[in-house]
Amino acid sequence: MATIWGGASLLTMYLRSMDDLLKMTDWSWDFFINLSAADYPIRTNEQLVGFLSKYRNMNFIKSHGRDTARFIRKQGLDRLFFECDTHMWRLGDRKIPEGIAVDGGSDWFLLNRQFVDYVVNSGDALVTNMKRFYGYTLLPAESFFHTVLENSALCQTMVDNNLRVTNWNRKLGCKCQYKHIVDWCGCSPNDFKPSDLPRFQQSSRPAFFARKFEASVSQEVINQLDEYLFGPLPVGTRGLHSYWESLYEQEIDGATSLSDSALSHFHAFARMGLTRAAQSLQGRPHDHSCRYASVNHPVSVHLYFLSDQFQGYLVRTQALNRGSAQTETLETWVSSKDHYTVPNPAPNVNRLQHVQVGTDWDPKERLFRNWGSVIGPEDEPVAVQRWTRSQSNLTATVVWIDPTNVIAATYDILVDAGSEVTHYRPPLTAPLRPGVWTLRVLHHWSPLGQTRFIVTPLEFHKQNSYMEQSFHGLNPVLRLPVSLGAVEEAEANAGLTGAPLRRWIDSLLQSHWGAADVCSLGPSACPVMQRCHMTSWSSNSPDPKSELTLPSHSGRIR
Repeated sequence: MATIWGGASLLTMYLRSMDDLLKMTDWSWDFFINLSAADYPIRTNEQLVGFLSKYRNMNFIKSHGRDTARFIRKQGLDRLFFECDTHMWRLGDRKIPEGIAVDGGSDWFLLNRQFVDYVVNSGDALVTNMKRFYGYTLLPAESFFHTVLENSALCQTMVDNNLRVTNWNRKLGCKCQYKHIVDWCGCSPNDFKPSDLPRFQQSSRPAFFARKFEASVSQEVINQLDEYLFGPLPVGTRGLHSYWESLYEQEIDGATSLSDSALSHFHAFARMGLTRAAQSLQGRPHDHSCRYASVNHPVSVHLYFLSDQFQGYLVRTQALNRGSAQTETLETWVSSKDHYTVPNPAPNVNRLQHVQVGTDWDPKERLFRNWGSVIGPEDEPVAVQRWTRSQSNLTATVVWIDPTNVIAATYDILVDAGSEVTHYRPPLTAPLRPGVWTLRVLHHWSPLGQTRFIVTPLEFHKQNSYMEQSFHGLNPVLRLPVSLGAVEEAEANAGLTGAPLRRWIDSLLQSHWGAADVCSLGPSACPVMQRCHMTSWSSNSPDPKSELTLPSHSGRIR
């Protein structure tokens, strides 16, 4: 079932899952425990079983507290919602049912079999009416089970503890980040980092799971938890500090699932790998055993992280070896280059530490979910500045300069004394002009730092005309000469197609990306081509820390 954040479909999914489990005749289970991909155990399975075996008749569910009126307003329980087209639409006001003690809190719980059977199969008025009421409710799983339990004959089985540790940082997590999905504001926990490990070890109340964890944000804290619970892996274990995340699989997703911008980037990255392979036999111009030509769209794309740092993309492609006339499957590791610079000479006092431009900014974790910050003409880039703290505020001016040296946007930001991160998405009109852009940060028109980023043209889609921006008047202030030749060149590039367009894309990206390595998944006619499973970086290299075994006799994952 395809659920959405805060949607009524989430409650439907839970109830249907419970019904399926109750109908299983070969498994006498005791508790229903809901877990997400962002949960992780902080105690062993044996400890969990030992604890729950003592409290088989209890239900572990976390309540909001005592201020029920505030909870109703905050949750929007007095509003009518309807889920349609992957969105929760707010339709209007409604009344809370009379004679019901409304409760709610966390939507993570451990419910015993007796209560699960009651909410699934009971036909009494309480369960029937609450299912109807919560079918038109935002975040229903945060209140339905609480309210039914508290108003039922099983109310004495409620334990106000869901046995979880949740990493709440409401200053960062309550930014209305789900407004595109629901007509309401919501909060979400932050990810745990290595510095949080003592919180699990020193917890004063029973807790067996914690959330949230994301290996792309911190694999290290997961490694530390594994070592704390099960002991260290052998010294030198391969892949211990690495993490790979699948971004695209052709057989599963299909090339049409990729945006034009992503497809253009990944093809260019694959070409970088073929060029690197050809360069491995420099000095042997007549040897074609390492010369390749792409034959199809990329087979797969992975994100690659090492020691909690993004290392780049791993693009797997099928390529024709011109020497052997055989098709080989190659994987290219492309890494990005940081183009942040400070003026020379540097200002005496400069709080600015770094500037980055990208898309899909996550204000909660303060990072770009578009990890490589690949940007196309139709994207909406965001500029992020990182600062040191100070005793006083400052006002900074941010200037966006397009590839023809024309100022496309400018705005002022107030940087509070305690601010560490500022971000803003400028009102640029799409499509953006392809080429090398510059972003400058100034204070009283004196430069603090700048970065350069690429807006990559589209290889697989005809582009519209560039929408001219409107800040030409500031060019003399910043001494930016507008070159007619640069404008003519940009217009000519915008009309390129086929091989000339690919050459232009490759020349643009080579200034910001490089093929760090390339390998082959199978036998290769290229004598210097390494096998992917022998590397430390390939998505095909060993990852013992993440191996799963599935014994056929029990069907249980180990």
